[in-house]
Amino acid sequence: MIIQLEKEITPKSKEEIIKKAGDFKYKLTEVKTQVGDYLIGTGKSEFDIREIGFMPGISDIHIVSDNYKLVSRKWKVKLTAIDLGDGVLIGDDHFAIMTGPCSIEGEEQIRQTIDHCAKNGIRLMRGGVYKPRSSPYSFRGMGIDGLKLWYEHAKAAGIKIVTEVMQVSQIEEMHDYVDIFQVGARNTQNFNLLDELGKVDKTVMIKRGISGTIDELLYSAEYVFSGGNEKILLCERGIRTFENATRNTLDLNAIPVLKDKTHLPVIADPSHGIGIRKHVEPMALASIMAGADGVIYESHCTPEEAYSDGQQTLDFKESEELIKKMRMTYELRSGF
Repeated sequence: MIIQLEKEITPKSKEEIIKKAGDFKYKLTEVKTQVGDYLIGTGKSEFDIREIGFMPGISDIHIVSDNYKLVSRKWKVKLTAIDLGDGVLIGDDHFAIMTGPCSIEGEEQIRQTIDHCAKNGIRLMRGGVYKPRSSPYSFRGMGIDGLKLWYEHAKAAGIKIVTEVMQVSQIEEMHDYVDIFQVGARNTQNFNLLDELGKVDKTVMIKRGISGTIDELLYSAEYVFSGGNEKILLCERGIRTFENATRNTLDLNAIPVLKDKTHLPVIADPSHGIGIRKHVEPMALASIMAGADGVIYESHCTPEEAYSDGQQTLDFKESEELIKKMRMTYELRSGF
């Protein structure tokens, strides 16, 4: 059960609602977000919600059987659109393209990538300054200094920054230089990190775990939402299966399923999903037709010289062609 409270509800009215729910053996937990105040009820007994819904201080009430209640589409009919400011929106008929390198490597690379984004009307640039690498000897990012350098150039060009946060201690120092905090596949069930990101007034994009289920991804989003942050994106980035011909298996099934289960925007990551440069384009286009609200992929001026993930990264010419095709594909889908 989800009870949406009126902004001017009195403490007495709230107490009476909690008591009434208790009479039906429902336990209520209060959740305050940047957008509204909610009481989340858990219980098993059936009752007529009108017996609570008429009470003073209630704006709306919904029965939601899913354990992930706040991110469920069962109570929020209108799809969520994330507003990043400056005319950049994601979701609910606002298609987003995010591109950039796997790793931020230096100022010249930043300049070149921003020029590529600006030339093609891309307002969201991805890149890693803290990189989770399988080998401890691989390049692990430029850290906060690299992020500040990137921010200076991106802000001047009107481009938003998407980058991964790996641990709680990084959130505060990164906060002022980030527009979207990315939670990587290895951290999808790092509940301490998710709890803290729930307290942040920044958009959070949660990638599906390497072997995670769709429901587990939604539970992760529920952690952030219940912590107070409604600005959430879900990202299908491929899962580990028995197949070894590709890096991962991009689960296109997950996109329409997520769109059915949640009101949150769904992003596809074909670069990590398949891991092979020449196959990124068809998977990106397929994800759009499957219903994705956006695509995030890797691009680099010279992928062969990239510090990481060069094998799945498009060069700028390939990226420019993909951008054109993605926009055409989205227009085609919108016309159905």
